[in-house]
Amino acid sequence: MDLYGVTRSVGVLYGTMYFEEDMTLDGMREELGMSKPSMSTGVKKLQDYDIVKKTFQRGSRKHTFVAEKDFFQFFNKFFTKKWEREVSINLEAIKQSQKTLKEIIDSNHVSTKKKKEALEVYDLLESSKPYYYWLSSLVNGIRSGEIFNSFPIPEKDEQ
Repeated sequence: MDLYGVTRSVGVLYGTMYFEEDMTLDGMREELGMSKPSMSTGVKKLQDYDIVKKTFQRGSRKHTFVAEKDFFQFFNKFFTKKWEREVSINLEAIKQSQKTLKEIIDSNHVSTKKKKEALEVYDLLESSKPYYYWLSSLVNGIRSGEIFNSFPIPEKDEQ
C-alpha cells in the first residue's frame, strides 16, 4: 500500500486484518508487536479510508474492527476518497491562484512582461481543469457502479 501513500505499518495492519475476522487493538498489538497508540492511529487511518469498520461483539466491552475483504469495494472506497480529495484541493488552489493572477493581469501597476507571465500561468492552470472534471466524473462512475458497464467484474473462473 506504500505505492498509494499509505505507510508500510498501516499496510501490514490492513493485511493482517484482512486475514482475520474481528480484531481488537490488543489483538493487533500482539499479532504485530506494535504499540497500542500506533495500532489506534493505523486503524483510524484505515477507517478514514472506509476500508476498516468498527464492529460490535456481544458481551465484550472492547472495540473490534474488521477489514474490507471485497477488493472491488476496497478500490471504490480507497481510491475515490483519494481522488475526491485531489480534485477538491487542486480545484480550490487553481481558483485562488487564478484570482490572484487575474488581479495581476488587470493591474495598471504591473509591467507588460509580468502580465504576460501571469496570463501564461493563468492559461496553464485553466488547461488543467478538464483533468480534474474528468477525475471527478471517474469518481462518480466508480461510486455509482457505472464503470462496471465498461469494465465488468470478471467471474471467479476468468483469468
